[in-house]
Amino acid sequence: MGDHGHDAATTRPEPAVPGPGAALPPGLPVTPTPDDGHRLSSTRVWDEGERPHAPAPDPDRVYSAQEAGQGQHLVDVHDHLRAELAQLHSVVEQVTAGGMDPGAARSHVNTMTMRQNSWALGAYCQSYCRVVTTHHTLEDQMMLPHLRRADPALAPVIDRLELEHRAIHDVLEGVDRALVAFVTEPHGVQRLRDAVDLLTDTLLSHLSYEERELVEPLARLGMT
Repeated sequence: MGDHGHDAATTRPEPAVPGPGAALPPGLPVTPTPDDGHRLSSTRVWDEGERPHAPAPDPDRVYSAQEAGQGQHLVDVHDHLRAELAQLHSVVEQVTAGGMDPGAARSHVNTMTMRQNSWALGAYCQSYCRVVTTHHTLEDQMMLPHLRRADPALAPVIDRLELEHRAIHDVLEGVDRALVAFVTEPHGVQRLRDAVDLLTDTLLSHLSYEERELVEPLARLGMT
């Protein structure tokens, strides 16, 4: 994956083009959130064109309400994270406008679900498992290994997701460092905005990719 320092790129590239992924079968009434390709940052953490895709599902398979619910659960969790990302943007705006102390903002970021919820942002990255409840930790340690065992053809996608989880962890750490820089560096305001823009790009792209590739396997194979 590429360098994701806040000054790693100096030109704004064209908007990213979302990957196609595997079309969900008509019998699965769940809609993954699409990636519109819009990017705020000129920095790229990874090459989206290198993302593998899950095998095409059986187009004739019909899913029960319970099975569909397992796929929908992923989308619902991600929707919560997207809402918290919007909240983070609001916090940054308050900080840069002088309406919130940077120390209070750091505490706010550290307690947000996106930092603690290993399932959504780094299900099998140990650094995330240390900050979640025992229940969530056990859930996270079981889910992706279960999918890998149940359908070995998913291994390339799972490998990629785990790699992106680790990259997102680094991006989150960059936001925290930028909040510190905000009060210690002359250009700290811009660095903070850049860090949140990069988090937005990487997180939203990743959530859409994960939904596109895992909604059907979760419905078919379950979470554990």
